[in-house]
Amino acid sequence: MLSHLPDDFTAVISGAGGGIGRAMLEALLKSPRPGRVIAVSRQPLAHDDPRLTSLALDVTTDEGLAALAAHLEDTPVHLVFNAIGTLHDAKRDIAPEKKLNELSFAALEHLYRVNAATPAMLLRALEPSLKGQHPALFASLSARVGSIGDNGLGGWYAYRASKAAHNMLLKGASVELRRLNKQAILLSLHPGTTDTGLSKPFQARVPEGKLFTPAFVAERLLEVMDARSPADSGSFWDWAGDPIPW
Repeated sequence: MLSHLPDDFTAVISGAGGGIGRAMLEALLKSPRPGRVIAVSRQPLAHDDPRLTSLALDVTTDEGLAALAAHLEDTPVHLVFNAIGTLHDAKRDIAPEKKLNELSFAALEHLYRVNAATPAMLLRALEPSLKGQHPALFASLSARVGSIGDNGLGGWYAYRASKAAHNMLLKGASVELRRLNKQAILLSLHPGTTDTGLSKPFQARVPEGKLFTPAFVAERLLEVMDARSPADSGSFWDWAGDPIPW
């Protein structure tokens, strides 16, 4: 697992309470290699592994990011896995748009904040722990529908745009972080359609065999991350290990 990281590496998982985030947490804790795993979620997580620290923080806010940075105290972090994302929100009356006249400022602002701004601000908060001379991997969940080159269907305006922005922010940050740590790797990852609350309203349309369990996705993404090198920093990959066009 993640052979380019040192033994007893330190990992941070944001969105650890969600389907893929929790599965990634479990996959890491099954391995003896991590020495410290910091799980960040809005609600505290219970687990009996002594390597786990659960932080109940909202990293979509300045206060949550500051609390996470203060907890780390600039100590080196080797792996950051960001699983925070949103597609629909019934309380906010937000759902994927089929037509332009369904688009709203509210949807664009909310999805951009959660899907694009939050991963970028997480990078900003953790920069002191990522720069240096140690291996550092920052991977954040994107979506194939955020690919401009792959968009042949249209629709889903706010979600597509927020994920495209996510990819651009990570691409730009990869250029800067390369100067701060030559061993750094920044990746946008497409997990495929996963059986979580995010995909639940749309699962009826998923072809047979293409709805993945969170555990399967976590294992596949670990393999994809394991195959990357600093030369791949700033790139976009799917769960099967294939590159996705911007």
